[in-house]
Amino acid sequence: MFKFLKEVVGGSGTGLKDLPYTVAEPYPSAWGSWTHSRGTSKDDGSPVSVFSLSGSNAQDGHLAAARNGVKRLRTVRHPNILSFLHSAEIETYDAGSPKVTIYIVTEPVMPLSEKIKELGLEGTQRDEYYAWGLHQIAKAVSFLNNDCKLVHGNVCLASVVVTPTLDWKLHAFDVLSEFDGSSEMSSGQMLQYAWLVGSQYKPMELAKSDWDVIKKSPPWAIDSWGMGCLIYEVFSGLRLGKTEELRSTGSIPKSLLPDYQRLLSSMPSRRLNTSKLIENSEYFQNKLVDTIHFMEILSLKDSVEKDTFFRKLPNLAEQLPRQIVLKKLVPLLASALEFGSAAASALTALLKMGSWLSTEEFNVKVLPTIVKLFASNDRAIRVGLLQHIDQYGESLSAQVVDEQVYPHVASGFSDTSAFLRELTLKSMLILAPKLSQRTMSGSLLKYLSKLQVDEEPAIRTNTTILLGNIGSYLNEGTRKRVLINAFTVRALRDTFPPARGAGIMALCATSSYYDITEVATRILPNVVVLTIDPDRLCFIMSFYFLYPLYHAKMRNSSDLIYSLN
Repeated sequence: MFKFLKEVVGGSGTGLKDLPYTVAEPYPSAWGSWTHSRGTSKDDGSPVSVFSLSGSNAQDGHLAAARNGVKRLRTVRHPNILSFLHSAEIETYDAGSPKVTIYIVTEPVMPLSEKIKELGLEGTQRDEYYAWGLHQIAKAVSFLNNDCKLVHGNVCLASVVVTPTLDWKLHAFDVLSEFDGSSEMSSGQMLQYAWLVGSQYKPMELAKSDWDVIKKSPPWAIDSWGMGCLIYEVFSGLRLGKTEELRSTGSIPKSLLPDYQRLLSSMPSRRLNTSKLIENSEYFQNKLVDTIHFMEILSLKDSVEKDTFFRKLPNLAEQLPRQIVLKKLVPLLASALEFGSAAASALTALLKMGSWLSTEEFNVKVLPTIVKLFASNDRAIRVGLLQHIDQYGESLSAQVVDEQVYPHVASGFSDTSAFLRELTLKSMLILAPKLSQRTMSGSLLKYLSKLQVDEEPAIRTNTTILLGNIGSYLNEGTRKRVLINAFTVRALRDTFPPARGAGIMALCATSSYYDITEVATRILPNVVVLTIDPDRLCFIMSFYFLYPLYHAKMRNSSDLIYSLN
C-alpha cells in the first residue's frame, strides 16, 4: 500500500520547506484542479515538474481522487507515461483552518497545449510531429487498456505533457481504475470519480453511468473515445467545448479521418482499439515516425540495416522538423553511439546534426559522447573521429585533450594501418596545441621521431610538416634539442623528394627560433647539398627559401659588427 508523507506544521505554507524540491512559477494550464509548476531538486538542481492540489477537508473528493492518481502514477510504468519521482501530502494550518496539499514530483514536462504554441510548427512538419506524438499516446493507452486492463477515463489535450526531448506522455491518473467486464466492482473507482471528467469528454455510456453497457463493452471503449477527443483538440487547436464539436472534421487529416471516426463510434463495441490504430493507421507512416522508431529498436537491427540507415540519415535529417532532430534525434544518436548499438557511420550523422546546435548545446549534448568514443576499440569509429576532428576539435578543452583524448589517440601512431597512422598524425594539428609540455616532450615527440623514419613516404613528409607547425608550442629547450635535427639530419636527407621539400619549408617556418651560429654551423651545411639536388622542386626551394633566411641572419650579424666598430 502506498504510504503518504504527512507533515503537520504550524504556520501557513511552512511544510514546503521540508519538500526536497523547490516549487517555481506555474504553467498557465493543467489537468483538472491540479496546478502544474516548474521546479528543481534541492540536492542537485536538476529540473522537475511539481503538480499540486489543495483542499480544506482531508475527505474532499478532489483529494481522494488525487490520492488514487498518485498511487496509480507511482505503480504504472511505461516509456510513454509520465515518470514519477516523489510525492508528499502536507497538512498546514492557515488562521486555524486546516489545509491539505498533495504534491506529485515528476520528470520535467510542459503541458502539450503550451508546447504546441512554443514550437509553432506548420504544414508537413507539424503533421509529422503530431503523428509521432499521437503514436506515443496511443501506445500508452493501449498499454493501459490491453496489457494492464486499466481504464484512464479522461484522455484529452490536458492529460498530455511533453518532455524536454519533445516526447508526449500521458498523465492525470485520478480517474484511472481496473476494468473487468465480469465484475461490477472493478469499475467502481472509475464511476466514483467520473464527476471529475468534463461532460464534453464523456462517451454516452459514461455520461449516463450505464454500467450494463460499460460491462459489455471492451476495456478500450472509453479511452478510444478519449483518443478521438485528443485528436480533435490537437488538430483544431481548440479545447473541446461540447461533444457535438467532434463532428467537425475539417481539421482532421484525410489519412487519419477513417480511424478518427471509428474511435468515436456511438457503439462502444465498435470503437477502434488503440493497438489497431498503431498497427494499421496510414497516418503514422511518415519519415519522422519511421526514423525515431528505427532508433528506438536499434538493438534489434542487423549491421547491414544499421549501416544503410545511418548513411541516409544526414540527408533525411534535413527534411525533418529541426527542433525534433535537435532535441530528440541527437540525444538518441549520441546514446546509441556511446553504448555501442550504432554503426560507425552514425558518427557522421551526429556531427552534422550537432553542427545545428549552439556551441553551448553542442558541448553538453554531443561533445561528452565524442570524448567517450575515443576509448572505443572499433577501428571504424576511431577513423571516423579522426577524419572529422576539424568539426569538434576546437571545442575540446586542453585538460580533456591531455587526459582523456590523447592517450587513446596516441595508439594510432603505431597502428599497423598506414591510413590510421596518417590520420592520427594529421589530428595533431588540432590536438597538439592543447597538450601539456610534459605530454609533448615525453610522448608526442617520441612518436614523431619514429614516424620520421616510417616506411610510408607520405607519413614521413607529413611528420616534418607537423613539426614545423607545432614548433611554436614547444618550449625553447625542446625546440633547440629537437627541431634542427628533425629537419636537417632526417628530413633533408630523406630519399623522398617531397619529404626533403617539407624539411626546407619547416626550417623557414621556424627560422626565428635559430641563432646565427645554428644557421651557419648546423643548417646551411645541410642545405647547400640541396642546391645540386636532382629534384627540380627541392633545387628551387633551396635557393628561394633558404637564401633569404641566410641573408637575414648575415645582415643581422653585419649590423652587429658595424655597431661594435
